[in-house]
Amino acid sequence: MQATSVVFNTKPVLAPIHVKSLYSDPYSSSLVASQSNWVNRKKSIKLRSRRQSQNRSYLIQHKLQNVQGRCLHQNVEQLNRANILNRRQPVSCFLYPQTKQILVKGPKNGVFLDKSSFHLSKQPRANVKKLEVPRATVGPDEPHAAGTAWPDGVLEKQGFDMLDPEVERAEFEQFLRSGLPCHPKLHRGQLKNGLRYLILPNKVPPNRFEAHMEVHVGSIDEEDDEQGIAHMIEHVAFLGSKKREKLLGTGARSNAYTDFHHTVFHIHSPTSTKGSEGDCLPVVLDALNEIAFHPKFLSSRVEKERRAILSELQMMNTIEYRVDCQLLQHLHSENKLSKRFPIGLEEQIKKWDADKIRKFHERWYFPGNATLYIVGDIDNISQTIYHIEDVFGQTEMDNESNSAPNPSAFGAMASFLVPKLTVGLSTNSTHDRSSVSLDQSKALRKERHAVRPPVQHNWSLPGHSDDAKTPQIFQHELLQNFSINMFCKIPVKKVRTYGDLRNVLMKRIFLSALHFRINTRYKSSNPPFTSVELDHSDSGREGCTVTTLTVAAEPKNWQNAIKVAVQEVRRLKEFGVTKGELARYTDALLKDSEQLAAMIDNVSSVDNLDFVMESDALGHTVMDQSQGHESLLAVAGTITLEEVNATGAEVLEYISDFGKPSAPLPAAIVACVPTKVHVEGGGGEDEFRISPEEITSAIKSGLKEPIEPEPELEVPTELITSEQLEELRCKRCPSFLPVETDSNITKSYDDETGIVQRRLSNGIPINYKITKDEANCGVMRLIVGGGRAAESSHEKGSVIVGVRTLSEGGRVGNFSREQVELFCVNHLINCSLESTEEFICMEFRFTLRDNAMRAAFQLLHMVLEHSVWLDDAFDRAKQLYMSYYRSIPKSLERSTAHKLMLAMLNGDERFVEPTPHSLQNLNLESVRAAVMDQFVSDNMEVSMVGDFSEEDIESCILDYLGTVRPTKGFEKAQQYSPILFSAAPFSLQHQQVYLKDTDERACAYIAGPAPNRWGFTFEGSDLFESVVNPSANDLNFFPDELEQSNTNLQGRIRNHPLFFAIAMGLLAEIINSRLFTTVRDSLGLTYDVSFELNLFDRLKLGWYVISVTSTPGKVHKAVDACKNVIRGLHSNRVAPRELDRARRTLLMRHEAEIKSNAYWLGLLSHLQSPSVPRKDISCIKDLTLLYENATIEDVYVAYEQLKIDENSLYSCIGVAGAQAGEDVSASLEVEEIDDGLQGIVPMGRGSSTVTRPTT
Repeated sequence: MQATSVVFNTKPVLAPIHVKSLYSDPYSSSLVASQSNWVNRKKSIKLRSRRQSQNRSYLIQHKLQNVQGRCLHQNVEQLNRANILNRRQPVSCFLYPQTKQILVKGPKNGVFLDKSSFHLSKQPRANVKKLEVPRATVGPDEPHAAGTAWPDGVLEKQGFDMLDPEVERAEFEQFLRSGLPCHPKLHRGQLKNGLRYLILPNKVPPNRFEAHMEVHVGSIDEEDDEQGIAHMIEHVAFLGSKKREKLLGTGARSNAYTDFHHTVFHIHSPTSTKGSEGDCLPVVLDALNEIAFHPKFLSSRVEKERRAILSELQMMNTIEYRVDCQLLQHLHSENKLSKRFPIGLEEQIKKWDADKIRKFHERWYFPGNATLYIVGDIDNISQTIYHIEDVFGQTEMDNESNSAPNPSAFGAMASFLVPKLTVGLSTNSTHDRSSVSLDQSKALRKERHAVRPPVQHNWSLPGHSDDAKTPQIFQHELLQNFSINMFCKIPVKKVRTYGDLRNVLMKRIFLSALHFRINTRYKSSNPPFTSVELDHSDSGREGCTVTTLTVAAEPKNWQNAIKVAVQEVRRLKEFGVTKGELARYTDALLKDSEQLAAMIDNVSSVDNLDFVMESDALGHTVMDQSQGHESLLAVAGTITLEEVNATGAEVLEYISDFGKPSAPLPAAIVACVPTKVHVEGGGGEDEFRISPEEITSAIKSGLKEPIEPEPELEVPTELITSEQLEELRCKRCPSFLPVETDSNITKSYDDETGIVQRRLSNGIPINYKITKDEANCGVMRLIVGGGRAAESSHEKGSVIVGVRTLSEGGRVGNFSREQVELFCVNHLINCSLESTEEFICMEFRFTLRDNAMRAAFQLLHMVLEHSVWLDDAFDRAKQLYMSYYRSIPKSLERSTAHKLMLAMLNGDERFVEPTPHSLQNLNLESVRAAVMDQFVSDNMEVSMVGDFSEEDIESCILDYLGTVRPTKGFEKAQQYSPILFSAAPFSLQHQQVYLKDTDERACAYIAGPAPNRWGFTFEGSDLFESVVNPSANDLNFFPDELEQSNTNLQGRIRNHPLFFAIAMGLLAEIINSRLFTTVRDSLGLTYDVSFELNLFDRLKLGWYVISVTSTPGKVHKAVDACKNVIRGLHSNRVAPRELDRARRTLLMRHEAEIKSNAYWLGLLSHLQSPSVPRKDISCIKDLTLLYENATIEDVYVAYEQLKIDENSLYSCIGVAGAQAGEDVSASLEVEEIDDGLQGIVPMGRGSSTVTRPTT
């Protein structure tokens, strides 16, 4: 099982190093995707980031997008996996264009997407006489206080002239051997039964905490006849717990997952519940105790979970999952990691009885083999320890002498359990108890391993092995493109000293340079590769550090793609980074680290917890953000260009010196290739042939290509000079106009929310909010009305291709793409550009230092006024969408989804990817006009949220937005052809898709019309006029104080403009709960089923989609069961407890996000948009009250607007297998289909190493 990945809070130097080409990258953020489209928004099998994820694509791109997550451990998923429709997206009352997270991969928007890399200016140097290990300054009143000045004791290489060379060298080496400081707030302890616990107080989000029970057992511990049994126990223990069920409805949420050597049960809970005087912590711990150590292996639950797991196995078995398995099998061919995937083997899963499962549990699941992590809003540490002892203290006490682990029982984690509280065992008693012999341990059926995972690796070290592995080839008919992975595997280097930290910093600087070079060097219309990625990261799950070079390309270009990638790696290894690159990237690392240190009190509990868990697994010292920044400062000034290049070169030797006797041997070389390739011009497909010898030859050819040193690049300090700005002011005379046409007020300020509304003299409306929730951070979003809906019938795809073209080019004014990118690097600006069905959106994230906010405004001004459209960028964009289209027949989910979308929306191509025919009809001028016709000042809205001052933000607004040329075109931009649901015959409403595959799988989608967020329907009705006519019996009245406020509620929830968004959101939660309970849990027809609403803002329609995965033999029954659930709300009325649970869930999400700048940015969106007239300030102010006062009758008002009768409902069932009824590819010659922006199969080794979430 696996769950959504998060960006983790750890020190920047411990971040996995991931370098990738943004150039024509098909799986980075899908910001050019039609984001509201449910087909494109659905994620695939997502991986747990770091402790939960496993593949190598951890980005070194420094995302201001989630600032607290980048702090000390940029742990990010590489990419979304197979199923484009597999992500549950919670229904929000404000569906606004959201910046995709870095873990989401789709086409990367060139220079405007997450391009912020590291920049560095020279740091002040301090000559010192005495060495002193820098540590955070901690006091009772300022627990996080830490100075940002250079520590007095730090010796710098450039300042050694004051000391004798031998003395200074000795002191410097002593400093490097000094241990890093430990997190001052992290409390560790151990019970007498061996259970270890870690407690970390954290105030974000307030009044909530995370409790994770990590049992140190996973698939690697299974015998040959137990493959998948740890995963089975996870299911049975978790879903069979009655105490966990009692938490439902309290606002708590829980889940579980299994990987190679961990099983984790986790609960996110409020510290207390409304109406309850007690603390929730003991109840949560009691539930975890039952789940982990006292499960009931009832035969009925075992059978129920057996069905669910078999369904999960088929659902996971996408081509992407099979690719992951192939990579792992070859990377770890020498040990059990290559053949112990957590999901297990179908034939074995079918056989186990409850007794077999119970015996495995007795062998592994005991307190001495587990660690409890508690992170959250906890003030009383001693009381928390009391609860831990009270709940877990008596578990397994009969086997106490055997249960307590020795100091090395958990490998890296055991040696740095500090600070340790005076509870549990002392050091001596722990040592005594852990001297029990292995024979005694086995007699008691309690097992544990001294090293996790318990496997032996063949390291890629010089002289370690003389047996070079032959390149392996995985060829499959469902693969569309070529990819190759070159792996290097070395032991994990624990980061515990300043010297360790220094080495990681030098590697990051070195590989940051490679990242930028690959991004910018190749700008021809037909580059040989579609993506090049170099990842260097530790894996606690696999017990090694892996460097991976991944090259993806069109099959016809595979040899040149390998040559270019190898050539670029060799260039960096041979010539190293330049002085400018060293300065730039070091400074960017320090800026990033300083920013995250400032955010120390804004990091979420789950981010902190994930960091601690992963650091423990790897053996790294756990520091807080301030300590991490201080430590980074301590070592940054000591590095030299020569050392950086020497350290970085070691990482690349297995590629740059490939074939040389002295070079480390690659751990594996694996190519994943299609069986057939598209023939240009004539159509049809040819066999694709490739051999290991040809792969080796291509690698060696790249080593022979001529290389030259990297030239230094001039980086602009500003895009608009002060002279140019003054000229613009004189020419445009920017000023603020009245916000409302019937008022003279030029500045509207709301006391309750702190929201300011302005309107510029050129017609651009402005919303902003000043907040300290994210220190020294700001976000800005430009929204332009129109989007893909404005595409004309003879220029289909013009907007989406145009936006991609603008991003691919990356030029503004006279500045090149490289200069613009480095301008963003220097100012730590992250910029993204995307198109949806309704809007074009440009978003900026920036720090509030070094004039970064002013720099972001300059870039926005230049894009609006001086964007450059390039032919080669247009060619690349068009070619990418061509490739996406052709990849659709390879995906069961996308093939099924596109057929449903086309049937439901009458073949409207604005909601799917453009076809090759449509793409051929486009030209540069047509796509430029399609985009720029929407970029008119009276069709824009700009919103900002951040820790800026009123003076600074309004100065930037006037200088850079007020000087934008006033243009008119709102009416034209808002025009679009009607969007109609098909009045299709039954045969088109209920369709099937068949896909030839070696393995069987099935999925289905059920969809139908719904209103939009503001109560408008595709039939032209305004539901506030035709439906909302409540009587006194079914109204909820708000408190008197609310009636007296100027909220426009008038005391009646159903008259509120946000009524349908609120009611639809609650309805979606209730339906999702019933689908799981009925289709998954009771009937056992699926592992994964979800209900999702797509409610537009500007377009007067919406729709719902039910997504379900199953087996070919059960999928039809699953579809019928889903229909029965959604239609059964009349006969089986919604109960008050269902509404309460849905209400708590949505309020919990709201409360968790309310401290986020990005969330507020979404709330501000459309406040002054003329195309969304019903949204006003009350939609933000009354959100909580609307949820709290919604009734069951309100939910039914919303339910009545869903079209669920047989004439309005559309479904499509997809079946894959060797005996599938017909080949879906045959139908694609005549149908226009959707791609979901995942045309090139993401290659990693992720989804095979961890299971999906249990629920």
